[in-house]
Amino acid sequence: MSQAFSVEIISPKEKIFEGKAEEVILPCYEGQVTILANHIPLITFLRPGLIEIEKNDKFYTEEGTVEFSNDKLIILSASILKLGDMKSEKVRDMIELSKKQILDNEISDKQRYLLNHKIDTLKQII
Repeated sequence: MSQAFSVEIISPKEKIFEGKAEEVILPCYEGQVTILANHIPLITFLRPGLIEIEKNDKFYTEEGTVEFSNDKLIILSASILKLGDMKSEKVRDMIELSKKQILDNEISDKQRYLLNHKIDTLKQII
């Protein structure tokens, strides 16, 4: 039997989401992480990607932190946007800018890794 747990997504400006969920998928450095009720306690970092709450609510993020403990998931991010609020033209501009940045020989491997994930994710949104 599935159980719901508490989910909060918070940006520096506002609380983006608050509710219950039975499943949340997160884009972490370790890969896609699925959180279910009674998951072991977890603290990790987000990379560019999509956060999916029960396949109904989807959010784009470039970075952030995640904490799960006692059936409460808290996601903190300064770069989180609800997919429905993202306009196609803005997404295309973000892709083009990221493609230009990735060609810079001065960026680190980590920056290149993050830009690749950002581009791949943004292409899924359009």
